[in-house]
Amino acid sequence: MLGRSLRTTRKFFLSMPATRSSTRSAPASPLKRKLEPTETLNTAKKLKPIIPPATGSSDDADFIPADVLLTFNFEDAKKHLIDADHRFEDVFHKLECKPFQQLEQLHPFRALAQSILSQQISTIAARSIQHRFIRLYDPSIPEKWSDYSASPPFFPTPQQVAQTDIPTLRSAGLSQRKAEYLTDLAARFADGRLSTTKLIESNDEELAEMLLEVRGIGPWTVDMFAIFSLRRPDILPVGDLGVQRGVLRWALAQHSSSYSYTISPEKKDKAASPSKAKNKKSKGDDDALPVFGQPSENTEEIEEEAPATPPPGESAMASLPPTFTPSIKKTLAKPPLESVPPLPEGLTAAELKSRLDGKKKVKGAILSPAHMEQLTESWRPYRSLGVYYMWALADAEV
Repeated sequence: MLGRSLRTTRKFFLSMPATRSSTRSAPASPLKRKLEPTETLNTAKKLKPIIPPATGSSDDADFIPADVLLTFNFEDAKKHLIDADHRFEDVFHKLECKPFQQLEQLHPFRALAQSILSQQISTIAARSIQHRFIRLYDPSIPEKWSDYSASPPFFPTPQQVAQTDIPTLRSAGLSQRKAEYLTDLAARFADGRLSTTKLIESNDEELAEMLLEVRGIGPWTVDMFAIFSLRRPDILPVGDLGVQRGVLRWALAQHSSSYSYTISPEKKDKAASPSKAKNKKSKGDDDALPVFGQPSENTEEIEEEAPATPPPGESAMASLPPTFTPSIKKTLAKPPLESVPPLPEGLTAAELKSRLDGKKKVKGAILSPAHMEQLTESWRPYRSLGVYYMWALADAEV
């Protein structure tokens, strides 16, 4: 009787429809095992970010190794500059030439993208926007940039950015134009028009040609990228106001024994840092600096920060040097070992002083490109090293 009762009970339960709880304890059928991966994917889809995943890698081909060899011997370059002007010997002792002595791993796409993201806004705003931008691609990153300390920091691949629509980029705080610039840059890296290899193997002229085709990249960004990312030895950013000011002060100290000039706080702010002003600027070039005698096409009046050298340490791409201390005055005043080269035609010590004071700027520039070339001719082929120190001299109290 008991055995018959158990068989009857077993038949009853087997005839009942499966319930949710009963299927969990029962062995999974072959059909169920095929569906499980699909259900897992459906669950994950709800949690995945709105940004497309990377379709390419960001491995060895996408960065410049930290131990990459310079294309020149640093000690030879140093000796060349000291032979050209013995005051450089003191300068090298006072301040390390960081771009060429502290070699770091660098990512070309990241450097150029960050430069675009930082154009025409304050450092704090740039940090905020860049942090919101990377969080589009990895929402697990803390909401506050101050709470994020990953090393190396995360950055999306060109493929990811190229596949991101403009409204999504704008949700991170980018303007319409910056979103378009960033998409253009990313597309060029994604489809191979730009690559780390192409940038490294190009000469200075080819580099400029490739990068100036990118919307939002102008001569200043090209020069900064060449110096600080590719470590090119002979770059002269003729349109950079800080470099112009440094070169002028360096030359003036040799040609005026009574030279002594201290920038007041008000003038210093106006001279070195971007200031609010209405500027005629090209629609396609947010980083264009005042260039002597070069008219712009398709210009418009825009209320925004005037292009200028960013303060030390505040550029996304360029780690500019700290300002020299007042002791640099002794270095500048050192008498020449040989005869001093004459000033370029049309320039006198009095003219240089008036330009430094801001009274005789020509078309927004302190020195013309031709004068910049002539005043730094003896530095060739290592002008990049001299330029680095001119930023440190631009606002020094001398």
